[in-house]
Amino acid sequence: MTKVAILGAGSWGTALAILLSKNGHQVTLWDRDPTLIAELQQHRYNTRYLPNIELPKLLSPITDLNQVIANTEVILIAIPSVGFCDLLSKIKNADKPIIWATKGLEPKSNQLLHTIITETFVPQIKAAVLSGPSFAKEVAQGLPTAIVIASKDKAYAEWVISLCANSHFRPYYSDDVIGVEIGGVVKNVMAIAAGIADGLGFGANTRAALITRGLNEITRLAIELGARAETLMGLSGLGDLILTCTDNQSRNRRFGLALGKGLSAEQATKEIGQVIEGAQNVEQVMALAKTLQVEMPITKHVQQVLRHQITPQQAVESLFSRELRAE
Repeated sequence: MTKVAILGAGSWGTALAILLSKNGHQVTLWDRDPTLIAELQQHRYNTRYLPNIELPKLLSPITDLNQVIANTEVILIAIPSVGFCDLLSKIKNADKPIIWATKGLEPKSNQLLHTIITETFVPQIKAAVLSGPSFAKEVAQGLPTAIVIASKDKAYAEWVISLCANSHFRPYYSDDVIGVEIGGVVKNVMAIAAGIADGLGFGANTRAALITRGLNEITRLAIELGARAETLMGLSGLGDLILTCTDNQSRNRRFGLALGKGLSAEQATKEIGQVIEGAQNVEQVMALAKTLQVEMPITKHVQQVLRHQITPQQAVESLFSRELRAE
């Protein structure tokens, strides 16, 4: 039994807490919203995000962050990227191994999250990222899922894998932290694009084109940042991209669907009721692409739609009227 602190009681944090509890670990679950934690303590269900799944007995929702950190052996962060840096500043004195399941970029600096961790903690901190095609509800239900644990420290990554693995949850190891992170960031933007196309009534051909060319964009950016192309052909790249672009459990895809059907970004966000990482990170992705001189036309068109510079219909028409070239 390992003592695990999970920070973030949204759908993903709760699902991972359920997974690890069922694996026999003693899990504490914290969130910045004390009302949410109180509801979990009272009802033993996360009625906001996973309403039909009971919390295991080994899972303890706790409101005191200091108490959670003091009594754990490893910290797993599962909050939206917009709050990542602020949370790290609150736990920077914790001398505990870190896992992060957050997909995104730091919104002020456009940095990948492993860079923020390196800058916040001592250099020898054990750190690994958990990513890949995984809807929270299906993980919580115990449906077969394969993900990636990425770290430069192979021994630590293998320990994290042993922590998570069971008969229906299969982690794979990677040492390409940058590739795994970029795959998890940009796929959310591509899911918005795929949702827009489907919301406009375009068919499977359009969706397949967007996914394929989207993977090309993600790979170009990742390589410029130092990643390996083959990483983006795996679970944390192509796998996550297919998942989030094709299934309506993806809130980024649902956001795009709403835009394609004529809702504003504000209306779509309110309707979904959760953070839309792709909408938050598109500006950071485009800033990175500009700095590295990487062409990312799909990402650029999503940015223009969210800036109200073009309509969703114009975005798709513009993408398909670009200069013809070799693949």
